[in-house]
Amino acid sequence: MSLLSTVMGEYDEPQKIKSLGIYPYFRPIESEQDTVVTINGKPVLMFGSNSYLGLTNHPKLKEAAIRAIERYGTGCAGSRFLNGTLDIHIELENRLAKFVHKDAALVYSTGFSVNSGVIPCLTGRNDYLIFDERDHASIIEGKRLSFAKQFKFRHNDMNSLEDVLKRCDYDRIKVIVVDGVFSMEGDIAKLPEIVELSKKYNASIYVDEAHTLGVFGKTGAGICEHYEHTNDVDLIMGTFSKSLGTIGGFIASDNNIINYLKHNSRTLIFSASITPASAGCVLAALDVLEEEPWRKETLWKNTARAKEGFMKAGFEIGPTESPIIPLYVRDNVKTFQLTSLLLEEGVFVNPVVSPAVPSEDTLIRYSLMATHTFEQIDESIEKITRVARKLGIIE
Repeated sequence: MSLLSTVMGEYDEPQKIKSLGIYPYFRPIESEQDTVVTINGKPVLMFGSNSYLGLTNHPKLKEAAIRAIERYGTGCAGSRFLNGTLDIHIELENRLAKFVHKDAALVYSTGFSVNSGVIPCLTGRNDYLIFDERDHASIIEGKRLSFAKQFKFRHNDMNSLEDVLKRCDYDRIKVIVVDGVFSMEGDIAKLPEIVELSKKYNASIYVDEAHTLGVFGKTGAGICEHYEHTNDVDLIMGTFSKSLGTIGGFIASDNNIINYLKHNSRTLIFSASITPASAGCVLAALDVLEEEPWRKETLWKNTARAKEGFMKAGFEIGPTESPIIPLYVRDNVKTFQLTSLLLEEGVFVNPVVSPAVPSEDTLIRYSLMATHTFEQIDESIEKITRVARKLGIIE
C-alpha cells in the first residue's frame, strides 16, 4: 500500500456513519427525476431535487435532446475554443443573453466550471474580490484561483459589506460576488442594498442565479429581474441543472467582458463543450418557460403550502424566501438519523451537516417542484413531523 493510500485511509468519517446504518449519500435512484422516484424497487416521494419546475422528464426537452443527437451526434470531441463550437451553441447563447437581458452570454459544460473559470479572470493582483461567507463552493474555488486581494463579509450583512468596501482602493476593480438564492438556507441576497453600495464605492457585481432562474422574476430570469436591477449587475451566472432540466452553465454580461472571457477563461478553453443534447434541452426549456407560466405560479403555491405546514408543526425554518426550506436539526447524528428514517418512510430529503455548515446549524434541505401535489406535500410533512418528534427534534 502506498503512502498516499495509507494517509487517505485515515479518513474514516463515512465508515463511522455507515456503521450506524444512517449513511445518506450516493443513494441510487432507479427511475427518472420526478416527484416520485424508485429506490430499492420502492416508490419514494422526492423532496431533495433542484428540478424546481419539474422539467427533467418534460416531453419537449426529451424530444429536443433526441433531435440534437440525431443531427450533431453525442458529443463535440473538443473545446469551444477549437473544434467544439456548434451553431446550436451560438443559438443558445443568443437566447440566454436575451433571456437575462444582457448583451452576450457564454455557455460552459457545468455551472461549477463557470464560477471556477470566470471569477479568476476578473481581477488582478491589485484588485479585489469580495464575497458573502455563505457563497456556493464553486465560487470559493474560483476565488482560490485568483491573485486578487480577497475579503469576505458576514452573510447578507450590509454593514459588514460596507466595512470591507471602505478598505478597498476606490480606483481599483472590485467585484462583489453573491448567490441570488443561498442554496442551503434558501434566503435571498439583498441585491438592492448591494447595488447601492456598489455605486457608492465604485464596485462591480456578480450574481450566481443558479437557484433563481425559472423561479424569480417576471419572466423567470432570476433575482436581478425580480429586483429590476439587471442593468446594475455586471455579470449574471446561471446553471441548467436546476430549473432548466439538464446540465451545463453560462455567464452573461456586456460584450467587452464576454469577449475577454472567451479568450482567457481556462475552464472554457480547456474543457470539452456542452453536449448537443444538453444544448437542445435548454432551448426547449426556455420555450416551456414562456409557454407554461403555470409552473412558476404553482411552484410558489406549493412553497407557501409547505412553509405553512412546517411552521404549524413547530419546525425552525429560518429566513427562507424560496422553494428551498431548511428544517433545522442542529445535530449531525440526528440529521443523519432523520434522513435515514424518512427514506424508510418513503420520503427523500437531503442532509446538510458540518463542514458544509457549522455543526450547530445542521439541517434537512427540503425542496419543492412545481409538479408536486398538495397531497404529496401534506404526506411528506406528516411523515417528517412524526419522525422528527420521535427523535426529539421538535416537541
